Amino acid sequence: MALWLSPATFVWMVLMIATCASTWWLKSGASTSMLATAAILVIAAVKVRLVITHFMELKDAPIKWRLFFEAWVVIFPGIVLAGFWLARA
Repeated sequence: MALWLSPATFVWMVLMIATCASTWWLKSGASTSMLATAAILVIAAVKVRLVITHFMELKDAPIKWRLFFEAWVVIFPGIVLAGFWLARA
């Protein structure tokens, strides 16, 4: 399989596009700070999940580890976002 067709290359391209999109979104000022923060945290959580599953090979790990990290990717950004919203209120 050619290097540019490998799953790791595809995931890397998705990570780069997500990084560029989130940077552009912040610089454009196209949304409120609350919406931008939520969007950036969601993009970051997706990026973390991609790195953990594809580059740290969690997809082949025992189910206990996979569930722990899948939950972490959802819970931690949720706690950060909740704290941000409570601080702004």
